[in-house]
Amino acid sequence: MNSPDNMPSVTQRPSGGPLEGRCFLSVLDFEAGDLEHSLLLSAALKRDRTLGKEAPTAAALQGTYVALLFEKPSLRTRSTFEIAIRELGGNFIDPSADVALGKRESLADVGRSLERWVAGAVVRTYEQSRITDLALATNTFRVINALSNEEHPCQAIADCMTLKEQWGDTVGRTVAFVGDGNNVATSFTQAAVMLGINVRVASPEGFELPARVDEDVNRIGQQGAGLTRFRDPIAAVKNVDAIYTDVWTSMGREAEVEARKKLFAPYQVNEELMSYAKRDACFLHCLPAHRGEEVTDGVMDSSASVVFDQAENRLHTQKALLVMLFED
Repeated sequence: MNSPDNMPSVTQRPSGGPLEGRCFLSVLDFEAGDLEHSLLLSAALKRDRTLGKEAPTAAALQGTYVALLFEKPSLRTRSTFEIAIRELGGNFIDPSADVALGKRESLADVGRSLERWVAGAVVRTYEQSRITDLALATNTFRVINALSNEEHPCQAIADCMTLKEQWGDTVGRTVAFVGDGNNVATSFTQAAVMLGINVRVASPEGFELPARVDEDVNRIGQQGAGLTRFRDPIAAVKNVDAIYTDVWTSMGREAEVEARKKLFAPYQVNEELMSYAKRDACFLHCLPAHRGEEVTDGVMDSSASVVFDQAENRLHTQKALLVMLFED
């Protein structure tokens, strides 16, 4: 049984800016050592969950209130954050999006008001700039990005935890992300290269990863890990250790569904595409999945699929984030 003394220590880097050390808006808010630390802490929290109120972190957020500000729908993110806050001894408020996310007043004023009542917020919204503006308007408010149009860092950490559980050592492994170079692909690429994982991304023209991600990878990649872009999905997945995909049409782009279905059809992860990867390659998806579109039932329900391990690990990695940001 772990005790508070032998749990991974909760450390924060010296503040290098107004948000550093109190906000997690992007994978880039972590250095490689921070990511490794969060994964060690996540694993400890996962092991200790069966201890319930006897777990070393059962009172880590005692007396702490966190606001859940969700402008986009959610199952996994909302459920796991609610459970995580409660299991850490904290509590949350859940104001409706129409009053809490700048529809009646500026986000700056929302943040300055919330800061007087609660310790921080978990925010799921559209433009990344909205989360940044909310954080910058406050002095002590802790903010976690639970998804924006540009990034999904909470998902990326759960992905990394899942891969470490599958492989142990991640250095030198290769993952192919097939499909839209979206927020999930962006954050996963940033996190993966910090763990020494090479990333290949195969996307149709016009739907590639943002160009800035190449600069991120060059700056933060560890152990020679890099990013390679592909147009051909078969070339991208040859001999990889894992294949990752996401929906072809992200929230807010529903008007593009039919056009995207035609364009992305060659990028479906099916049994044939999986056959080009290594024999023991695993399959990842952040969920929800549109079965029969970006992935077939045969792949989703196969022994290679770790998608529900990813979903489970959202709870443990988000608990670790809450401890790292909120426990003084």
